[in-house]
Amino acid sequence: MPSTRLPSAAGAATLYDAGHGWDAIRVPRSVGLAALAILGPRCGAAIEDPLTAAGVVHYFVPAGTADKWTVVNTTALGRGAALMIPPSRRTEGPGPYWRVCPGEDGWLTDPDALAAAIADAFGPRIGEGQAG
Repeated sequence: MPSTRLPSAAGAATLYDAGHGWDAIRVPRSVGLAALAILGPRCGAAIEDPLTAAGVVHYFVPAGTADKWTVVNTTALGRGAALMIPPSRRTEGPGPYWRVCPGEDGWLTDPDALAAAIADAFGPRIGEGQAG
């Protein structure tokens, strides 16, 4: 039976398997933070992990999303992948921390809204949409 709640470690970040009640989408930090601002209150729980070279933001989406996720410059984590989940009250480093804390419900982000926010965060590419 899939979990209906986001796992939360008691004292230290703990590795959890994706694909059981949730998948995660890994986004480069700069784009992830811009997407978070675009999503506003539509954003579910999100983890920032500053330990990678440029940092990343992980968004939680419904299980099965990873199977059909095609947004470039992002990585979908589904069955077979794992994610470090910080303690429920950790809102700053060191290590992974909650950029948006999980609530009792509504901790998943709608995948279509997330994809649109990421596209907006990347912005138009030079030469796109210009008449010439």
